[in-house]
Amino acid sequence: MSTSHSGQSSVTLNYAFFGKRAIILCSTFALIGVLGGCSEINHSTASTTDKLNQTVDERAAVTAPATLLVSPSRLDIYHPVTLTSDLSHLSANQLTMIKLLIDASSIMDDLFWQQSFGTEKSTFLAQLSDPKIREFATINYGPYDRLNGDNAFISGYPDKPLGAEFYPHDITKAALNDAQLSDKEGLYSVVRYTPDGQLTSIPYHIYYQKELTEAANLLRSAASYADNAEFKAYLLLRAEAITTDNYQPSDFAWMDMKTNPIDVVIGAIENYEDQLFGYRAAFESYVLIKDLAWSERLAKFADFLPELQQGLPVPAKYKAQMPGTDADLNAYDVIYYAGHSNAGSKTIAINLPNDETVQLAKGTRRLQLKNAMQAKFDHILLPIADVLVVPEQRQHITFNAFFSNTMFHEVAHGLGIKTVLGSQQTVRSALQEHASALEEGKADILGLYMVEQLLAKGEITEGTLKDYYVTFMAGIFRSVRFGASSAHGKANMIRFNYFAQAGAFTRNEQGQYAVNMDKMAAAIASLSATILTLQGDGDYAGVAALVADKGVIKTTLAEDLQRLTDAAIPVDITFTQGKTVLGL
Repeated sequence: MSTSHSGQSSVTLNYAFFGKRAIILCSTFALIGVLGGCSEINHSTASTTDKLNQTVDERAAVTAPATLLVSPSRLDIYHPVTLTSDLSHLSANQLTMIKLLIDASSIMDDLFWQQSFGTEKSTFLAQLSDPKIREFATINYGPYDRLNGDNAFISGYPDKPLGAEFYPHDITKAALNDAQLSDKEGLYSVVRYTPDGQLTSIPYHIYYQKELTEAANLLRSAASYADNAEFKAYLLLRAEAITTDNYQPSDFAWMDMKTNPIDVVIGAIENYEDQLFGYRAAFESYVLIKDLAWSERLAKFADFLPELQQGLPVPAKYKAQMPGTDADLNAYDVIYYAGHSNAGSKTIAINLPNDETVQLAKGTRRLQLKNAMQAKFDHILLPIADVLVVPEQRQHITFNAFFSNTMFHEVAHGLGIKTVLGSQQTVRSALQEHASALEEGKADILGLYMVEQLLAKGEITEGTLKDYYVTFMAGIFRSVRFGASSAHGKANMIRFNYFAQAGAFTRNEQGQYAVNMDKMAAAIASLSATILTLQGDGDYAGVAALVADKGVIKTTLAEDLQRLTDAAIPVDITFTQGKTVLGL
């Protein structure tokens, strides 16, 4: 998605400099954020770890034993889950393919460590003698607690840069906005300093060349075992994508897959880790086994997208961009998470591709990760309800409603608007670091709008509207615990405070919440209109004001969340996973 070169001679020269694959470090300049003596690194042989350790040189000095900065009980906020699925129906070739896909995924995992934290994983973990601290650091991909505002949980580490390792640590938003870069908003490049102190960008396929080439070769090997023609074509195109940063052909191919029992989502995909701008994509992977029975139940719902788009509670101009109809809904067991998807809170549903061009032409695919979803429902949502929901409404919290609310959240990503009205600018670009939180908020609220509409039409036949509303409310308490550093957590804070102000739920003297059905329906319509209008107008200032006002945890909610902590209710899940767990 990078734009073409702007033509400025300095940028062209700097890019050519990197094209020679030699990096010169001199004492008077900072290349990749480091001051030091002259040295030369051959870019074709230097490891990514070396390059990225240079961006985080202040961390290299951390040699003293780490001191825990949080309560020891904080280390127990993740409930362990063994990630398995029934593989008995798969052929020998398919099992071999899964092993290769897991190997490729593990490379994405290592790359995300570098993008997120920088210090090489084994080097960092070797400094941590306490096994519980080491495990918590492994879950968080570094020393920063992802569900506590990215605050360091061990001593010796500076604040996590908002731009992670995508940018030099001292970069400001103004500096990048003013820089003459050809792809300053690009998904697939890192921004670094040149020897003369200017900013330049280096494409992922060059910066991470060695690792991505190895992963691509594993995908090509996996393709040789595929007996599904569409899946084979996708794997080959995805291998090409990660070594060229041209993901669009493989995204189109992924949209054409309908019958393959195995799937993999792999590459540089989501931009949540870039909290400075929301531009750069992080590496991740999921290896998936299709649940045929549940997928058949879901297949019909994507057909309603155009009709539901027309019914959105906003003026016509905000719903004129019709979503693609070549979309589908399927349920999967996930058997391997890697990289961004495995860091901190675990994804339980996927809506991809993110490419707006593909979305408008084809729609998106929505993948419900049923086994991970069931684990969160059993070990987190139900215990939360026992503490924070009034007894008379607890019967309305059901797995079917939780599954459906999550599913329609993903479907609702396809609704609304993708480009700012009257321009070609994407909403993501216009709203910058606020884009992800607002998009997640839109999907949550429009997902519930879809449930309302489809229940009224008789297309959803399981459960009552009260089931979906009460389960949705309990889900807010679950997700808001992800904290301000998470786009999903921030979206839930905004919605909680908006709903509380609208009277969509009430809180009794025992600190238990109850849904007000009429006011909930009105709040859903009102918040839907607010978010869709902000996106359509590309109103950065308006979104910033909404986040500042409502994207915070206020005193009463903080006290209620502390009650969940005191009850030792997990915040999220973590996985025991891999080839050995699967018997491979």
